[in-house]
Amino acid sequence: MGKYAVINPATGETIKEYPTATDAGIQDAIDAAQKAYTAWSRKTTLAERAALAQKAADLFRERKEALGAIINREMGKPLAQSIGEAAFSGDITEVFAKNAEEWLADEVLDVEDGLRTFIRHQGLGVILGIMPWNYPYYQVARFASPNLILGNTIVLKHAECCPESALAIEQIYRDAGFPEGAYVNVFASHDQVSTIIADDRIQGVSLTGSERAGAIVAEQAGKYLKKCVLELGGSDVFLVLETDNIDHAVKHAVAGRMENTGQACNGSKRIVVMDKYFDEFTEKFKAAIAGLSYDNGDFGPLSSAGATRGLSAQVQGALAQGAKLLVGDNDPKGNVYTPSILAEITPAMDVYSQELFGPVAQIYKVSSDEEAIELANASPYGLGSIVICDDLERAERVGNQLDVGMVFIGASGLEGADIPFGGVKKSGYGRELGKGGMMEFANKKLFRFAG
Repeated sequence: MGKYAVINPATGETIKEYPTATDAGIQDAIDAAQKAYTAWSRKTTLAERAALAQKAADLFRERKEALGAIINREMGKPLAQSIGEAAFSGDITEVFAKNAEEWLADEVLDVEDGLRTFIRHQGLGVILGIMPWNYPYYQVARFASPNLILGNTIVLKHAECCPESALAIEQIYRDAGFPEGAYVNVFASHDQVSTIIADDRIQGVSLTGSERAGAIVAEQAGKYLKKCVLELGGSDVFLVLETDNIDHAVKHAVAGRMENTGQACNGSKRIVVMDKYFDEFTEKFKAAIAGLSYDNGDFGPLSSAGATRGLSAQVQGALAQGAKLLVGDNDPKGNVYTPSILAEITPAMDVYSQELFGPVAQIYKVSSDEEAIELANASPYGLGSIVICDDLERAERVGNQLDVGMVFIGASGLEGADIPFGGVKKSGYGRELGKGGMMEFANKKLFRFAG
């Protein structure tokens, strides 16, 4: 792996490079995090740590304009979305700060022998976070903020293309009052990540990234008996089953597919439409996708030249196997990829089971709920789903049969700062956000009193 660098994907310009950490620097980072855990986390109250997190939340929002500009040039996210992500990271941090005492309250157990018994939720120690480029602030905030409040300390390895945002986040936690070592950013190599996981002071690992990276990290974490949370890829379905408002369905299909220029793990990548709506939906969906404008900021460039090459190759492979491109030309200009729709995809095609990480939708026609469910579950991934159906009981019945971690009914964008997030199958395991996310790296310590 080369140096960490800010390379503007809109222009290809290398703005600044950062050296990879030395091995001694990695050890210093772990030392600092362990010291902060033993000397600070164990000696502070939950209320004190939550108060510092509230200050961090305020700083995310106060600095949202500057933070937004950073990731706009690092990974190409449209500026308004970049600013919104920074502000949302503040909202996430505030939710954890405000709910921590309730969510982490002692759990009193009603036991047969009547002895006083309860479970107390405390930190485990130093937790390694391996974070992705597509949501540089949001992904970190939803991992780091609850763990700092819980009493863990953080060693954070960010994506190689996000060094400036990585440093900006570290500065936010320091400026909020967290002591040296509570949150430590490291520009680590892949080999150094393996070294960190193997270190006895590291008590857990959280990774958001690709299926391939997740498999490697899970293997390493398992070897050293470390708790692991994985949030990996997705090929989410958008099911249109029954509706009197096709325009509403099209609007949310576009939003679900185009968020972050289609570079969201839980983006609506497979649009599945009941046959009686298919023609009308497809014509309106084509018009909406074709009407999006790069110049107007509807979407941005893909994050890197490598991402552009990869997506183009996947689409070309689909076309070579017989799929049809209804919108788009698979001819990117630099890293600007025209939003596209692929149709006539069959199970024999590679793209049928692949994740397309960019502004390319797949559209399918089905004739029954059973066919829609079978198609949805054919994916190796199982992150989220969206069901458009005016009959809410029917929507819930279908949702019950989807092999996914999340079912949103009636609209896209139903995520929230306090809403659990996570998937099944090759989309990973564990949850982030909400009370469940705060509990992932908790020591659920049992207390029993003899009398």
